[in-house]
Amino acid sequence: MSVTSWFLVSSSGTRHRLPRELIFVGRDECELMLQSRSVDKQHAVINYDQDRDEHWVKDLGSLNGTFVNDVRIPDQKYVTLNSLCSVFSLT
Repeated sequence: MSVTSWFLVSSSGTRHRLPRELIFVGRDECELMLQSRSVDKQHAVINYDQDRDEHWVKDLGSLNGTFVNDVRIPDQKYVTLNSLCSVFSLT
């Protein structure tokens, strides 16, 4: 059985390994902290579906939204993260 590792990679090349559990993304006291003024304190959540070996992202009603492949995702609705996608375009 192969094990897939998932990473978020910043535009500078920094890699953040995604665990196989639910994590919060934001500026303060989150499992994945992104230091940007466009990121809320609790911005989004990434959840792992073990049966499908997939990660899902959900915006938590953030002011600037969460984007997957440059498309803003609806608040409070999970969207699948595919093998190559752009998430959290930061300014």
